[in-house]
Amino acid sequence: MPRIVKPLTDAQLKNAKPQGKPYKLSDGGGLYVTVTAEGSKLWRLKYRCSGLERTIALGAYPAMTLADAREKREEAKRQIVKGLDPLVEKRAAQAKEGGRDSFKTVAQEWIAKQSNRWSASYAKTVTARLENDAYPKIGHLPVGAIRAADVLEMIAAIEKRKAFALAVKVHQLVSKVLQYAVVTARSERNVAADVRSALTPVQTEHLAAVTAEDDLKDLLGRIDAYGGSPWTRYALNLLAHTFLRPSAMLGVRWAEVDTDARVWSVPAARMKMRRDHIVPLTDATVGIFEALRAIRGRSEFVFPNHRTEGMPMGASALHSAMRNICDGKEAHTPHGFRSTASTLLHEKGYNSDVIEAQLAHKRPGVRGIYHRGDYLAERREMMAFWSQYLSDLRERSPLQQRA
Repeated sequence: MPRIVKPLTDAQLKNAKPQGKPYKLSDGGGLYVTVTAEGSKLWRLKYRCSGLERTIALGAYPAMTLADAREKREEAKRQIVKGLDPLVEKRAAQAKEGGRDSFKTVAQEWIAKQSNRWSASYAKTVTARLENDAYPKIGHLPVGAIRAADVLEMIAAIEKRKAFALAVKVHQLVSKVLQYAVVTARSERNVAADVRSALTPVQTEHLAAVTAEDDLKDLLGRIDAYGGSPWTRYALNLLAHTFLRPSAMLGVRWAEVDTDARVWSVPAARMKMRRDHIVPLTDATVGIFEALRAIRGRSEFVFPNHRTEGMPMGASALHSAMRNICDGKEAHTPHGFRSTASTLLHEKGYNSDVIEAQLAHKRPGVRGIYHRGDYLAERREMMAFWSQYLSDLRERSPLQQRA
């Protein structure tokens, strides 16, 4: 038999004294007052909506009278009957009153401040992740009113799709936005930090890459024998020779390539470190560009997207081709050419700084980032060696010898 709660009276509320620790006085229907250790009297309403139990803060007594609190309770009941969540409705009203401090507004401000250090593709990825998974859940809420439970609910929706790695990345972005809100005095604390331990652990997977000479020889032969699009075949060969990130390479425009000066200048917008990057061209890479120029259409892109005019080829085409080349196995990825080159060039005795500069990695220590001209003469010599090394392996490939 349910417990019958006797309604509160004004006299009880006035006479309620602190007892050294918080305690509750219930009015029924989920409405109660918490009397704090210091003597404050705070109205709270506990309710269930969509199968979830929630608690909403209504105000403090006596500023909010007993009658006012009861009216708030009845208003919440009416909202629930209509399928609305009183807590969400309250926060939406707060966001409307102070829209400049909503999570979405603060996130957009944070992106604007950070994006000058990002590549265009990374900025697009950050924006898409927030738009797809954060804004629909917490975008309308004032940053100062977001609870750890709100962030957890957002993450749970992503994990429900089995997108555990994405959940971690979205959590990291939300945490950075909320930390920005703290330092700009729009929130007291970063509640996303409380949720970190509740995330489903994700095992880091290294991108597959061949790092043994015989395996590389076989892979190069398979790429040459690939019967798909010639642009895809040329793109994979160019990746092997230049070991750029696929996103940086696929966006190449003809205006960036000077085969006479034997230089390819990749603009900062496509580089992860947001710095212009020089790729010394070799006999082999000049040959690839000349072959591509022979089949060039009207596009400004070296690797045009044949489905979407005015866009470059997407990385998915390279991944699909590589799976085909590797007989459906994840033996190597387009990004893996970076590991391949790094491993084998180190084994050949090349200076680590020269290799890292060509990979456009972040420099350890004070200077932070390799500049476009760092070790350029040494990189020219190393890239010439690497291209010749790959060409020699191709000639020795069993597939090449059968051709």
